Order: sequence, then C-alpha cells, then structure tokens
Amino acid sequence: MTELKQRPLPHDFHPPVLSFKVTSEDFEEGGTLKDAQVHAEGNISPHLRWEGFPPETKSFAVTCYDPDAPTGSGFWHWVLFDIPASVTELPVGAGSGKFEGLPEGAVHARNDYGTKDFGGAAPPPGDGPHRYVFTVYAVDQEKLGPDADASPAVVGFNLRFHTIGRAQLIGEYENPAEG
Repeated sequence: MTELKQRPLPHDFHPPVLSFKVTSEDFEEGGTLKDAQVHAEGNISPHLRWEGFPPETKSFAVTCYDPDAPTGSGFWHWVLFDIPASVTELPVGAGSGKFEGLPEGAVHARNDYGTKDFGGAAPPPGDGPHRYVFTVYAVDQEKLGPDADASPAVVGFNLRFHTIGRAQLIGEYENPAEG
C-alpha cells in the first residue's frame, strides 16, 4: 500500500478525554477491511467490542469516518448513538441489513450516503488507501439529544459536549485504479 494521507481525525479538535479500547473480529488496527465492509461488495457493519470505558458512562455512540475522502470534509459512513450503557459489543451486521443485534433504543442518524445505516468503504479508484476510523464514544447521558434525522455534524456537535471517553480503531481500504 502507498503511504496514508495525514488528514485530521474527527475528534482531533475535541477536548481530551479518557481513552479506552475497541477491537473487532473483522479487522485489526491498521489492517485492511474485509470485502463485507466494502459498499459494493457486502456493505455490512463490522463486529465491534469495547472495554475500559468510564464507570459513569450512561450510553455509547459509534461512528465510522473516512478523513481521506476527496470532499474537503471527509465522509461519514456510520453514525449510531443512544446505545445503552449495558451494551459493550455490536455483532456483524448490527448496523446494516435487518439490523440483527442492534440494541433496542439505539438511533441511526443519516450517513453521507443519505441512509440511516452503515455504508461501507468506497474510495474512488486510484485514490490510494483511505482510513476508516471507527470510534466508540462513552457518553454522559442516556439520550444524546438529536433524532434520526440529524446530520453527522449535529451528532458530532452533541458528542463534543457529552463525551467522557473515546476509543478508536482504524481500518484501511484501497480501490485500485481502473484499467
């Protein structure tokens, strides 16, 4: 793979908070996303598990963001919030298809595809590797505030003021040049 772009991550501009750990059975830190997590191939949300979050956590949010998208503002692939504090794992597909394993009460906001689910990796052919930043936020309230019609920016604004801990896992994907 070619060298990754070094564009900022969405939480680089937020105040520092406690760090905790998120892992996946589908990819490792810096590893390549599986075809199932690619928009044209499977478009299925990956497994995520987290631990070590602050004990006063009242809910969680999960996002997936591509800072390397050629948009000037990145690309939001997944925006999920109001996950109950008792939930510490999302199975494969919880954010897509029939939403099997999606916790009751969790809210999907629209992503940059315009849908309320996980939208897989889809970098332009030949654009080089893109980073897909999966972030789990520990939130200080049970309900973040926005509803399912909120934009990723509105959800991010609310997370800025209610995040008490954060974990991230970055996968990569590259779509080779055509021809």
